Amino acid sequence: MAKKMSTKVPKRKGEFTYRGKSIEDLKKLSIEDFANLVPARQRRTIQRGFSEEHKKLLHKIKIKDPNIRTHLRDMIFLPEMVGMKIAIHSGKEFVPIDVIPEMMGHYFGEFVLTRRKVNHGAAGIGATRSSKFIPLK
Repeated sequence: MAKKMSTKVPKRKGEFTYRGKSIEDLKKLSIEDFANLVPARQRRTIQRGFSEEHKKLLHKIKIKDPNIRTHLRDMIFLPEMVGMKIAIHSGKEFVPIDVIPEMMGHYFGEFVLTRRKVNHGAAGIGATRSSKFIPLK
């Protein structure tokens, strides 16, 4: 019997750290200082500056708005977002995501998939060579 895969993140031993800094230390950092800790692609995105839509989202996060819904899949998870619930658009619907510390430095779009697994049905009559010998009634 196969084990069912869990979608929850495994419990960590001890306090979470990102590049040697605790959550409290990261929340005290400015966005520019946090940019020096993330990988190059995310650092470049932060250093180039955020668009108006990104700034509106950051403002909602700063005022602790409980209903945050966004289409911005290219936004980076920042330390001040940890513990919040953000609904991210998948192309069809808004999927609520609880932000955990392990998500810092990743993009929103990495956690909300836009494509689903395809489940094909049975082949129709005439679809395969063997189906021509199946009686219709």
